[in-house]
Parts: sequence; structure tokens; C-alpha cells
Amino acid sequence: MDLSVVVPTFNEAPNIDELVTRIEKATVGLAVEILFVDDSTDDTPAVIERVSSEHEITVRLLHRDVPTGGLSGAVIEGLRQAQGEWAVTMDGDLQHRPETLPSVLAKGRATGADVVVASRHVDGGSSDGLSNGVRRAVSQASIRVTKALFPQRLKACTDPMSGFFAVRRGAVDLDGLRPRGFKILLEILARQDLAVEEVALVFDARHAGTSKADMKQGVALGRQLFDLKFGRISGFAAIGALGAVANLLIMAGLQGLGVGYLAAAIVAAVVTIVGNFLLQERFIFNDLRAGARSMWRRWWHTFAFNGTETAIRTSVLWIIVESTSLHSVFVQAVLIVFGFTLRFLYQSRVVYKQKPAEATVEAIADRELVAVDKAA
Repeated sequence: MDLSVVVPTFNEAPNIDELVTRIEKATVGLAVEILFVDDSTDDTPAVIERVSSEHEITVRLLHRDVPTGGLSGAVIEGLRQAQGEWAVTMDGDLQHRPETLPSVLAKGRATGADVVVASRHVDGGSSDGLSNGVRRAVSQASIRVTKALFPQRLKACTDPMSGFFAVRRGAVDLDGLRPRGFKILLEILARQDLAVEEVALVFDARHAGTSKADMKQGVALGRQLFDLKFGRISGFAAIGALGAVANLLIMAGLQGLGVGYLAAAIVAAVVTIVGNFLLQERFIFNDLRAGARSMWRRWWHTFAFNGTETAIRTSVLWIIVESTSLHSVFVQAVLIVFGFTLRFLYQSRVVYKQKPAEATVEAIADRELVAVDKAA
């Protein structure tokens, strides 16, 4: 297989037939498969199956009932299942011209690159397909900010926001990626040291349907950049610091009202455990919720671990305060710092541990039968 074309889709039914037709025509003479990784809630999967039966090119469908990681997670899942020498990711709305595929593959083979990016910002490229001047300005500003944050890793890439790119199988460590947001090329280039080449991309207007770009995606990009630059643990630390301050203020306030330091410490711990959990759910681990255990199980795991840690910490607090002249609030602050690393490790590796993608494996197996029938 020369080329796997990975197409993440979400409610793109009107574009499927035209997309498959143009990919098939553009790649005549090459052994190519199209792998749709679909998170749709409409009839897109049924349309893909119908179109598959009407074309000679191999078409596989991977429908995800649980869309873990959003678009980035879909692309990574597609790259894992791709069978081609090269795997190309492109959008399903025909803003990425399928006719560019041969030049992407040729560039990769000729240069020995790890990644080939179809860029709007090299000679021959264009972003005229963006719906208006505001979107073009936002796109340009995002690229400038991103390249400023990662000057070395992105120095060979003029368009790290592109959704049209190819990776050579084996060059990218998929296990080292943390799918978050919708700019998966940025995730790949910022986390790994890869040889990058570019070809020109003319970005067309959407063929049918509506754009998925909105304010939520802008916020998601900001979170993605923060996570890539500083790591998830930094956000966890910020919330932990906020919780620690709240803990100490509650404890000091209750003691000022005459509550004993042990009772004050317990009340402060319960309040901050609940507050920290809600903030972490919303801002730190929000991209992992879909593939993890249920919300109530996440809560009970968090409460049980933090409650146990609090009980141990409070016991140590009592021993130290009763046997030394140290102030209880100072001792509590030191103990909170010690517990931080343990809490982060438990949250990231246990509470939000991702479940196996069983539906994905079954879908791939079903689509393999289609591919075998066509080959026969």
C-alpha cells in the first residue's frame, strides 16, 4: 500500500461521494486506501458504506461511538490503523484539494522527510477558501503565536495549523502524543523532533455543510498551546495552588472563629477536594473524560484517594503540631506540597485512564472484509 488517506469526519455526508471520486482520480496508478474515522451523529457512516460499494478504491470506515480526544484523537486512531507507506490526513469538506495528494507523496519519497505539510503559506499556496477576512487574520495570528512559542520545532514549517499533512509510517511516535484540541499537526511537531518538508496548498471553499470553527475551538487551541508549552501538570499545579490557598484561608478563618485546628483542617480539606475536582474536570482533564470511567466513578476515586491522603496528612499534622512549636497553618502548607505529586499521578494514571477502544477494533475488522472482497 503506497498511501493511506485518513479523513476524520463529523456530519460530512454531503461531501463523501465527491471526496472519494476526486481522491480516486488523483491517485490513479497508486495503491491507496481511504480510511474514514467518523464521529458523526447523522447518516455519514451509511453514506460512506454506500459510496464504498460504488468505487474501486479501498474505503474503510472506523466509526467511534466514544469520540475520545476529538478530532486529534480521531487522526491518531486513523494513523494507528493506516496500512500505507505514508499516511496523509486531510479534511472531509474538500477545502483540501485531493489533487495535491500525489505531490505530497512525491515530496516525501524524494526528500526522505518524516512529515510533509501541505502549506497555504509557500509559493503557490493560498488561504482564499477561508470564509472571511476575520478568519484569515485569526489564522495568521495563531500561526505567529505558535511559531513564537516553539521556534525550533516549527522553524521548517510555515503552516503548523494545517490539517493536510503526511507522515511516514514509523517516523512518528504515536504513543508519545497527547490528543487534545483539533490541531493535531501542531501536537506532532511540537512534541517530536522530525524532518519536515512542505508543498503548496490552495485552500478551497467548503464544498457542502457548515464549518466547525467556533469560539470553543479557539479556546481549545489556547489550552492546547498551554499544555504543549508547559505541560498538563502546570495547569494541575495552578488549580492545586488555588486549592491550597483556599485550604489555608478556610482553616485560618475557622480557627479565628474558635474552631479547633483539626476540625478546621478537615472542613477545609473537604471543600477544596470538591472544588479542585470540578476545576480539574473542566480545565485539565476535560479532553480525557469521554474515554475514561464515568463521572461518578471519577468523583469517588478522587474523593477516596484525596480523603485517604487528607486523613494521613491530618494525622501527621497532629503529630507535628503536638510535638513541636511549629504553627499549624505552616505545617499544613508544607504537607500540602508533599501531597501534590501523588495526587497528580493518581489523577492522570488512574482516575482518567483511557478505556480500550473496543468499538474501533470491531469496526476495523468489519471494514477489512470489504477491502478483501474488493481485492478478490
